[in-house]
Amino acid sequence: MVQYVSSPLDRSFSALSDATRRGIIDQLGQGDTSISSLADQFQMTLTGMKKHVQVLQLAGLVVTQKVGRVRTCRLGKRGLKAEAEWIEAHRKLFEARFEALDELINDMKQEGSDESAS
Repeated sequence: MVQYVSSPLDRSFSALSDATRRGIIDQLGQGDTSISSLADQFQMTLTGMKKHVQVLQLAGLVVTQKVGRVRTCRLGKRGLKAEAEWIEAHRKLFEARFEALDELINDMKQEGSDESAS
């Protein structure tokens, strides 16, 4: 059996693929908050919120700390630099391909108009 170990990039994109988890990141960008407060804000069970926070923790995007009975969440220090660099490299690749396609289409249109003018 093949063992697959996901990369940090895979874990980040997987974590950010969910709208609730993106919302949690947005909320934590405004300040630290408890898991129970997040559950209330997103109108979900505490268990459901804990699962979302755990996915974000595994991706290194969120850190939690338990003080007494309250588990507080905050943004992780890792940030999204590697993800932004990956996106930018692929954005440039797509942009170059779309520009080449535009040139091809324009050339075909030009050839078509040259033939109809003859």
